[in-house]
Amino acid sequence: MTQTGDGYGKKRILVVDDAAIILSRIWDALRNDYEVTMVNSGIRALKYLEQENTDLILLDIRMPLKDGIQTLREIRAMKDRKDIPVIMLTGVEDSHSVLESAKLGICDYILKPFHEDDLRNRIQRALDPDGRV
Repeated sequence: MTQTGDGYGKKRILVVDDAAIILSRIWDALRNDYEVTMVNSGIRALKYLEQENTDLILLDIRMPLKDGIQTLREIRAMKDRKDIPVIMLTGVEDSHSVLESAKLGICDYILKPFHEDDLRNRIQRALDPDGRV
């Protein structure tokens, strides 16, 4: 499933989550302000990134076949994609996942269910070059 916003010049966000309801909520929250592409697996995210670039990735941790940590490791190994800001999304607070994500250079970690305003604020901070550490 891929949907893309039609706004020219908007920042591009790749959303990776296996839950259609989460993809729908994120699409509704972001489509007016960003160009949003949604995929439902880590494998599809990697295929997308082989062809396209993006300004930010929202990445679910728990997905079948290739979880978010494995997907992020492969993104970080891609020559021209390794520096893309990544915000991890998860429904489970797991210190191991937080630690592994941090080692791979994520810029934020959001627990589901999320509040749309909080999601938008965190994305804005991640995309703001002056706000990066």
